[in-house]
Amino acid sequence: MTDLSGLWTLTDGQGEHQLSLTLPGDGITALHRAGAIPDPYWGGNELDLRWIVARDWVARRSFDHDGSPCDLVIEELDTVAEVRLNGTLVLSAANMFRRWRVSAEGLLRKGVNEIEITFRSPSAAADAAQAAQPFFVPWNTGNCPIPNGNMLRKQQCDFGWDWNIALGGFGVYGAIRLEPQGPRIRDVIVAQDHEPGRVTVTITAHGDGDEVTATLCGVTASAPATGGVGSVRLVIDDPVLWWPAGLGAQALHDLTVTMGQARAQRRIGLRDLQLVAEPDAAGRSFGFTVNGHPVFARGANWIPADALAGRITPDMVRGLLQSAVDAHMNMIRVWGGGRYEPDWFYDLCDEMGLMVWQDFM
Repeated sequence: MTDLSGLWTLTDGQGEHQLSLTLPGDGITALHRAGAIPDPYWGGNELDLRWIVARDWVARRSFDHDGSPCDLVIEELDTVAEVRLNGTLVLSAANMFRRWRVSAEGLLRKGVNEIEITFRSPSAAADAAQAAQPFFVPWNTGNCPIPNGNMLRKQQCDFGWDWNIALGGFGVYGAIRLEPQGPRIRDVIVAQDHEPGRVTVTITAHGDGDEVTATLCGVTASAPATGGVGSVRLVIDDPVLWWPAGLGAQALHDLTVTMGQARAQRRIGLRDLQLVAEPDAAGRSFGFTVNGHPVFARGANWIPADALAGRITPDMVRGLLQSAVDAHMNMIRVWGGGRYEPDWFYDLCDEMGLMVWQDFM
């Protein structure tokens, strides 16, 4: 694997700025750290920095490689962007809420290589998408000072919110790497069926190989895979269960899945979480049980931990989530105007006993 995170060079389309950009990270944070702009949060600085969203920006770096066939993997690419390897276009993207994987076979050479990401102006792309509609699609003028953000699959609070600065940021907020082509596991899906003193865990793996093997809590099972999909059932007696904060311990268990030559690992909790919606005197109930125990959901709305993604760190997020636990919360709602959080966010919630109510973005 070739990790492409680290220092890049960032320039704007007008040729007025050239500075260092750290990926994962965002361009506005890079501009501030380079002294090219004042603190976006201070006073009315936000209003004087809207020129950033109206420009194209280009990030570049060189890297050494052995020239072997690879896939380029990018997570949280924000948002309307083109990626080139050694001058060849390999990806045109317009959705920050997904993981991109494209073949770089035949494009990499032995020795020094170049990668370039062109971030197109979000406001220009949004305006163009609005103009292409057969009728006008409204946007909230009071909440979003940068118009037409609802035309893009981009974090909506980037265009403004009652609590947020509106700067329409750009960058890469997850991994960016070259992976050798070969067998891999694309997805691991876990389902649980609980009964007194026993849980049956069904593991479904999507990947490369003709057999799936899974191990959890000392139980191992294998099953054939057909068409790149295979499922195994693990029966676990006397399981050690996971409980929300305040109701018990957060027991987590190591899950190992192999498929052909590929291997994946997860840490999961064994829990039976049910939404109970039954007729009652008011019409219909709406509540949760965990492991058969009624739970009063106490929680908060989770917005992105910072308007500028380059400032978000796991330690920072852990501190915020710990504040929720200290306030006796047991659930976090990931708000639909933000982003799908990285895997480590959900791992932290597992560790800290926080159930997650997940909005669609």
